[in-house]
Amino acid sequence: MEYTIRGTVMQSVEIKLEQGESVYTEAGGMAWMTGNIDMQSGMKGGLMAGLTRALSGESLFMTDYTCSSGAGFVTFTTETPGKIMPMQLEPGQSIICQRDAFMVAQAGVALEMSFQKKLGAGLFGGEGFFLQKITGPGLACMELSGEIVEYNLEAGQMLKVDPGHVAMMDPTVSFDIAMVKGIRNIFMSGEGLFLATVTGPGRVWLQSMPIRNLAHRMIPYLPFKQGD
Repeated sequence: MEYTIRGTVMQSVEIKLEQGESVYTEAGGMAWMTGNIDMQSGMKGGLMAGLTRALSGESLFMTDYTCSSGAGFVTFTTETPGKIMPMQLEPGQSIICQRDAFMVAQAGVALEMSFQKKLGAGLFGGEGFFLQKITGPGLACMELSGEIVEYNLEAGQMLKVDPGHVAMMDPTVSFDIAMVKGIRNIFMSGEGLFLATVTGPGRVWLQSMPIRNLAHRMIPYLPFKQGD
């Protein structure tokens, strides 16, 4: 199975499939495909699996795309400006992602909910209590917002991050929150009461433009009816 990522700001990923190979995505995730690709939608894994996916930002129903003969391809596009992050996961290897980061994966890759066990991180960390856990073996593509910066943290090494900028991390990375120190910092820095903290060992991927930041910046330009 091969893939090609095209574009810069609004990217697409074209996945080439040989006969019998398949990938899956959330309902409505496909953009275009060759005529020899069959699609089959359903509640992958049953009702409970669908409900847990919904809590992590995905749809109840998933769609499988299978090459029925010869070779073909299926293309998926991003919903917002950002980057497609392909990950070739080994058997049992997992990655923790923000809500709604999952884009498409090879058959055999598991998509599950990851629960934030720490109350503070769930309430103030920017992503809520439910994240996504993606486990190999196989290829998985995630959709992240803006430009992406990767850090490989050593054991005990910490980064303080404005909530929402943490896009993806290894399961070995600890995610928590820390209160901003100083009254003037709280009221004048524009960062709010809390910052997210990520502590190694492991890799962490930070995104430059969380989608809610983009939405907030667009509010002054949206048309409103008088009285709204």
